[in-house]
Amino acid sequence: MSKFDEKVAQYKKFMDDKGLKYNADLLQAVTKGLGPSIYKRDAETVSGSDPKELETVKKNFLIKKLGLSDDAKLDAAIADVVEKIGKSERSKYRAVVYYMLAVHFGKESIYGM
Repeated sequence: MSKFDEKVAQYKKFMDDKGLKYNADLLQAVTKGLGPSIYKRDAETVSGSDPKELETVKKNFLIKKLGLSDDAKLDAAIADVVEKIGKSERSKYRAVVYYMLAVHFGKESIYGM
């Protein structure tokens, strides 16, 4: 099993443990889109309590990658995803957060789904 496959398996297990439903192919595509950042401990996770980190998710993923307009709906969606994963959960994996946001906004087509 490659390191990439190990990471995808880790994210699937995380979502299973949280009771979150997912499309395995889309999760794999989102993970692949993150490139080498998934192998760096700090870059692999999202801090749900750091306003600067959440702004980065909004600007770099929701606006640039998904092409959404900057409005209050973006902040609300990020807060919703953080809530679903669990505010007390330390490891909010970036791939899982991005996957959930892509599904929330119906942007699976960005990943060919």
